[in-house]
Amino acid sequence: MLRKVFFWCHLACGVAAGVVIFIMSVTGALLAYEKQMVLWAETRSFNIAPPSADAPRLSVESLLAKAQEVEPQAAFTGVTVRAGANSPVALAAGQRTLYVDPYDGRILGETSPGVRRFFRVVTDWHRTLALSGEQRTTGKAITGASNLAFLFIVASGIYLWWPKSWTRNQLRNVALFNWDLRGKPRDFNWHNTIGFWSAIPLFFVVLGATVISYPWASDLAYRVVGEAPPPRQRPPAAAQGPQGGPGGPGPERGGPGRGGRPGGGERPRPSLAGLDNLWPKAEQQVAGWRSINLRIPAGPDAPVVFTIDQGYAGQPQKRGTLTLNRASGEVVSWEPYSSLSIGRRVRTWLRFVHTGEFYGLTGQTIAGIVSAGGGVLVYTGLALAFRRFVAWRGRRRSTTRDYQQPAA
Repeated sequence: MLRKVFFWCHLACGVAAGVVIFIMSVTGALLAYEKQMVLWAETRSFNIAPPSADAPRLSVESLLAKAQEVEPQAAFTGVTVRAGANSPVALAAGQRTLYVDPYDGRILGETSPGVRRFFRVVTDWHRTLALSGEQRTTGKAITGASNLAFLFIVASGIYLWWPKSWTRNQLRNVALFNWDLRGKPRDFNWHNTIGFWSAIPLFFVVLGATVISYPWASDLAYRVVGEAPPPRQRPPAAAQGPQGGPGGPGPERGGPGRGGRPGGGERPRPSLAGLDNLWPKAEQQVAGWRSINLRIPAGPDAPVVFTIDQGYAGQPQKRGTLTLNRASGEVVSWEPYSSLSIGRRVRTWLRFVHTGEFYGLTGQTIAGIVSAGGGVLVYTGLALAFRRFVAWRGRRRSTTRDYQQPAA
């Protein structure tokens, strides 16, 4: 009886949320390598080579000064240096990213609008079904509810799939593809086989999405380990961009004054003096760093914040935040992943296990594959449900005809 209840709830959730789950699964698979693909698309044509084997890189202040000469209207807010000798330095300026040669300061290129636009559209479909304006809230509510339904579908699918008795033939029927099947047997075989191989990672991918979608789920991640959730603070309206993102209207968004204030006035330029003295401290903080990001302080008395990464961009366990006193160079704080509370680590893990990035390229690959598999699960599940409905309608019509047929 319990199995029957789970089956019909599983079927109902799949039919009700199937289309939205399919969209989120396909777009999730497309977003699997977003960061790597954007970086590759924007830097693949660069030819960077040190002038000599021991040629030093230009200092951060020199790179920013040279870029400012070429882009006098740009207000640079961040610098990212990668450890590779042939890697460009990325300078953030509002919504733009300029890539410069680390040895001579030449601007090599900048943000690729086409690639970023593609991933922005895919992300909008993934998060809000591409709804815009006030309807984004509705789209987010639909995808959030569909995430919850998908979480139940995956969990109940494991229960429904679990065989009553383990035999070699039963395991082969649900764990291996049978390419000779057609129609309903094929859909059943695909549904079970893909579910068998993807159920566990897909459960955590969807669990991470649920935590992202709902504040109560995020708070639950803290409460499970006995911590009080941190208070939420809404960012000031002035700090929000056109879609609620940070940074406000960038130059390519048509912002007034080409990077200036809305009234056309000049935006206050961040203070660059003294950064060269602090950069070596950031390099020495962590051995074997892959990238260092500097948020350029807005004022001369503001602390200087570095993000030091030993892994890929989405591996928080290999990233730490270093804050230095600008005047003295003393360490104000060093916050690696290990210094976070257990609740914060659990919440962060759930955020990055959703994309698989927590486990690097291997995790991204698994997350991308099971996301694509989720799309096939939706297709085969809906196909099986449709065939079940057609068969039910056929039986009902046959029964009706037999009932209405006059006796001989």
